This record gives sequence, structure tokens and C-alpha cells, in this order.
Amino acid sequence: MAETSFWNFAAQDPDKLALAAPDGKEWTRGELLAECNSLVHGLRELGLQKGDTVAVLMPNCYQMLAINLAIVQAGFYMVPINWHLAGPEVAYILQDSEAKVFISHALIAETAQKAALETQIPASRLFSVGPIPGFQHYTKLLEGQPDTAPEDRSCGVVMNYTSGTTGKPKGVRRPLPPDDPDAAVSRMGFALMIFGVQPEDDNVHICGSPLYHTAVMVWASASLHLGHPVVLMEKWDSEGFLQLVEKYKVTQSHMVPTQFRRLLLLPEEVRKRYDLSSLRYMIHAAAPCPVPVKQAMLDWWGPCIYEYYAATEGGGTMVSPQEWLQYPGTVGKAWPTAEVRILDDDGKEVKTGDQGTVYMKLSETASFEYKGDKEKTLKNRVGDFFTVGDVGYLNKEGYLFLCDRKVDMIISGGANIYPAEIESVLIMHPQIADAAVFGIPHEDWGEEIKAAVELVEGASAGDDLTREILAFCEERLARFKLPRTIDYLDALPRDPNGKLYKRRLRDPYWEGHQAKI
Repeated sequence: MAETSFWNFAAQDPDKLALAAPDGKEWTRGELLAECNSLVHGLRELGLQKGDTVAVLMPNCYQMLAINLAIVQAGFYMVPINWHLAGPEVAYILQDSEAKVFISHALIAETAQKAALETQIPASRLFSVGPIPGFQHYTKLLEGQPDTAPEDRSCGVVMNYTSGTTGKPKGVRRPLPPDDPDAAVSRMGFALMIFGVQPEDDNVHICGSPLYHTAVMVWASASLHLGHPVVLMEKWDSEGFLQLVEKYKVTQSHMVPTQFRRLLLLPEEVRKRYDLSSLRYMIHAAAPCPVPVKQAMLDWWGPCIYEYYAATEGGGTMVSPQEWLQYPGTVGKAWPTAEVRILDDDGKEVKTGDQGTVYMKLSETASFEYKGDKEKTLKNRVGDFFTVGDVGYLNKEGYLFLCDRKVDMIISGGANIYPAEIESVLIMHPQIADAAVFGIPHEDWGEEIKAAVELVEGASAGDDLTREILAFCEERLARFKLPRTIDYLDALPRDPNGKLYKRRLRDPYWEGHQAKI
């Protein structure tokens, strides 16, 4: 499958559409190939060697994918950084990753400047899309460079940083593949092919999530390497998403449940306005999806919604829409080359149907370490299996069901309570657009249940609504699972890919109390 790569597809048929950028410009394969080749030459002229790191801090734009295509054929590491971080947080990642080049964007100039000032990266290696004082323009990397394929091509990889919910984020570092880039990226297509997607068919991928997330970049770049055009959104917009699906006859995407919720909030007349008949492989992950939300999406889009469970560190399981309808709520069975076990706190396997910590095993080629943190690398492992701290169980057919993150579990009066179960009920209330549930200190019970909700447009917070919400929950949950209090927020602290920063809600309540780990 060495021929299954963007570079080869672009050389064979350079006039085909490769990328529809957020600014409306459409890039052919040949144009994108020329830019990524010139980038390799430009970075090498700066003195970068195999194994060096290029850090990127920018919103979704065509340059993100061009840089990725360059690095993956030049033997470098690419570190995409969450552009919502503060300057010192960005600086930490630049220093920890030992970045030799830093590329940012004028839309986040202030953060980029603050981060650069705290590092030892010379000004000659600072670049920006648009003007940032102290940075050279991105096009300087391209000026005078040939657009021919670079010599001595070798495979580079993306090194993502974990979210850092329990301390400083860590880079998930994998060894550089020993084979040539074309052979190496042909394996990337595996992620899509296990769902039925095939190389250079009529599939079109749409990306509405930030490319700094692991899976989002994997799916977008894998689509390019399978010969599929990518439609790139700068940020999520529900109706804009539907417009682009109709315009480009989109067939596939990588989505998160928050986007499903936003789509379902659109008025019925808006949802019916667009032709979505092209959809075939709409794949979601990253966060638990309440059963009613997924069922509503399947009712709307039909059986084209697939799901998987994995992490930056690896994976995982997958489930087809047909399987999910048979076992609602499952995140699927282990995919080929993966294995899933449920272990107790002593590292022993639990019985089928019993809850425990979810561990996953990958092949040796997918091994990883947390950069500079051997202790953390080993801490989340039992033998050849690793965990991200989720609690779940396997049914007798081998399908995995997730309960919640162990760190988010509430222990109240000796009972284990999983916030995800309560959140999936709250989100179905017609006045609630988003919900988070967490434990706060209680003198007698240890913890009590607190809910924070974001209301739909036009809804009004107040005691009457609180009583209505609690009555709604009482019909669907045991009394010991009911929130004791509800906070009304303008917006929950989520990143653009839907990840909820629950600690920002929970930690203030635990100040002065024993820390919740």
C-alpha cells in the first residue's frame, strides 16, 4: 500500500481538489504538494535535523495541514498546541518539547509573543501567518525554495500533549517510524478503513474541530493520504456545517457529542433545509454521548454514525450504527490489533459485567512514552496495558460500556455515583443546552452532587426552573443520584472540541478541603 499517500496521489493527479480552506480558497493537490515540499526545504535550510521539533500554535487554516504534510515526510516532530492556552502554558510546551521552530498566527499574536519571550527560540526561527511583532512572516519559509520532492525523505510524526488535568501536560512521544513516509502514512488510512472507507473513492471529509486535537489531525491527514478532499472549517458553526455538507457532498467526518447537541438545537425548518443524503461515515468520539442524543441523530441522519473509544496514547474499540442500536450506549468491541481488559484496583481482571478500570493494549508499533516522564509512563500501565482512568464494563458479547472517569466519580454516603449518567439525563431537559455534574464537599456524606447547566437561548434561570429540572431528573434517576443544587452558567468551560474542563467547576469548592484526586 505504499502508493496510498497524499504525495503520490498529488503527483499522479495534481488538478484534483485537495482542500477547501476556511477563507473560501480551494487548493488542488498539486498546489498543496508544492507548498509542503517547499516547507521541507525551508525548514532544512534553517538547520533542522531528523528528530527535531516544530511547534505550531494556530487556529484551523490550510497552513496547519501543509505543515503536517511537510513534517511527516521530513523526519521531524510536529507539536500542535491548543491556541486557547495562556502564554506561560504555551511556553512550557515549547520548552518541554525542545521546539527548534515556532509557527503561530496573527489571530493569537499576544499569546504567541508572551510564549516566545519565555523561551530560547531565536527570532530567526519564529514565524507567523499574518503579522506578529518579532516574528517573520510564514512565507519567508517558502521564499526561494524549490517545490520539488525533498531528498532523503524520512517519516516524521505528530507529538500531541495531554490536557494536563492532573498537572503539567506531557508529550505523547512515539519513535520515528523506520520506513519511508509513503509506507508509513499508508497505515494511517487504517483508522478510516476499519469503518469501511476506501482509498481515492468519492469520499469527502469535513473538519469542524480544532486540528490541535489528536484524532482531528489524524482523521484530516489520513483523509488526504487516502486521496479524499478535506473541507476545513475555522470553527464550529452548526448551520454552516450543514451548508458545507450540501455544497461539497460531504460523506465523512470526525465529530464530538457537543456538536451533535448543537445541531439538534437548530430549528426543525433549518435542519430540513439542507441535503444531507451524501453522509456515510460520520464518526464520533472524545466524550460520552448520551443515548437519547445519539438516537436522535440516527433518527435524523440514518445509520451512518459510527463511534470509537481511544485516547492520545492509543486505543481502542469501535461500534457500527447497527451494533449500537442492538446495544445502546456501548462504545464497541476492540478493533483489530487492540485488546481491552477491565481490571480492579489490584490489577486483576473482574468478572464479565462487573465495573472496573478500562485498560487497553496496542501492538508494539504503537508504543509510546510521556516525554521526559518515565514515572507517569509506567504509572498508568499494567504489563502491556495502559489506562486513561475510565471506569467501565464488558458485557458477555464483549462490548464495552463506559461509566465515567474514575477521577470524576462521586462517593456520597459510601455510594459510587457516576456524573455521566446524571449529565445524560439533564441534557435531555428541553431548557438545558449543556450540563456538568461533579462532587463538592459534604460534612456527613463526604460529597454531595452539584450540577452546573447552560440553558438554551431564551430560557430563564430561577427557582421554578430548578424545581422543574429536579422533578424531571426524579422521574429518571434514583433519589441518591439527584443533584442537591444547580448552578446556572452562561457557558460551561469546554474547549472547541467539546472537552469539558470539569476541574475549573469543581476545584473552587474543594479549596481548604482535602484535595480530590
